Amino acid sequence: MLNWGIIKAVAKKELRHLKRETRMLFVVFVFPLFLLVVFGYAINLDVKHIRLAVLDFEKSKETREFVNSLINSEYFDFVGYLDNYVELRKYLDEGKAQMCIVFPKDFSRKLIRGEEAPIQILIDGVNGNTSSIVYNYSNLVANIYSLKFLKDIYGASSSRLNLTPFELEPRFWYNPELKSSRFLVPGLIGIIIILTGAITVSLSIVREKERNTIEQINLAPIRTVEFLIGKILPYLALAFVNSILVVLLGNLIFDVPLKGNFLLLILAILLYIYAAVSIGIFSSVVSDSQLVAFLLVVVISVLPSMLLSGFIFPIESMPLVIQLITNLTPAKFFLTIIRNLLLKGTGFFSLWQNYLYLLIYGSVFLVMSVVLYKKNFRIVV
Repeated sequence: MLNWGIIKAVAKKELRHLKRETRMLFVVFVFPLFLLVVFGYAINLDVKHIRLAVLDFEKSKETREFVNSLINSEYFDFVGYLDNYVELRKYLDEGKAQMCIVFPKDFSRKLIRGEEAPIQILIDGVNGNTSSIVYNYSNLVANIYSLKFLKDIYGASSSRLNLTPFELEPRFWYNPELKSSRFLVPGLIGIIIILTGAITVSLSIVREKERNTIEQINLAPIRTVEFLIGKILPYLALAFVNSILVVLLGNLIFDVPLKGNFLLLILAILLYIYAAVSIGIFSSVVSDSQLVAFLLVVVISVLPSMLLSGFIFPIESMPLVIQLITNLTPAKFFLTIIRNLLLKGTGFFSLWQNYLYLLIYGSVFLVMSVVLYKKNFRIVV
């Protein structure tokens, strides 16, 4: 049974220390706001691979040829044919497809008659920059195929080769205006949690070692788990406040909506903070100085969160080996949750595996921290 009185005392001690560390408080609260403004306005993104699904109401030779022209290009990964709009929405909601093409029943008839044949293109607009590139790719492939189609029908020297047989009708879902900030701001929450959670807490136990106060703590009647939880709580609270602040400012400044359940958002933030501070505690336990602890956190959490989570670089464009390595980064799963909650309104049952991963990840690092602390330091249990 945990002694919450002891945990409260350790937490109060850590809060008193934080009050004296005005520079750390400045970094914790001001630096996230700086990141929000700079990243929100300055960053632009690129992408390479696109998951493509097709809803074909006609199922003709012409529609198959058009789809094959997309599949055979280097831009698209085909995920399958769909049966109806309900399935189409599910594919876009759950991220199984980034673009869906819809062919109407009279597509081939209009095409053969020389009329403009409409093709509806539904694009996941969560990442505004990626969405515009997706549309440009599809437009490029459509133009190449249309030229081939006209040559087959009228001959290579026909004056009709300058016609446009296709009329692409793009619809950008979830982010119609293709604002990059709506994609970046949710990702910033993950980065800020790592900065205010993992880095700050990683310095806490090491600080006790450097000041030679760790021996006094080890001689006190306090259990390892109680000591570590007491260390974690203040930083967990700081990271939580910062996260909510960024969500609110993201809505006010960049018009980032919250379409999903607010309680699911809170749960995701808490689980990710739990994972982040567990990484920080682990780094603090295995390090002998604040510099080593800081560098360790940067290597195992900050850099992966920036580069391998999908925050800046699309995971689909990475080599397969790197894509597998991204599964070791909790930020990847947190960003999946928060972008779906904020921009799509996705429900829990489509995201539960990501929640479970964050819980397991944080628990593994916390258990390792407890075991290593007991092994390396003499402590009353």
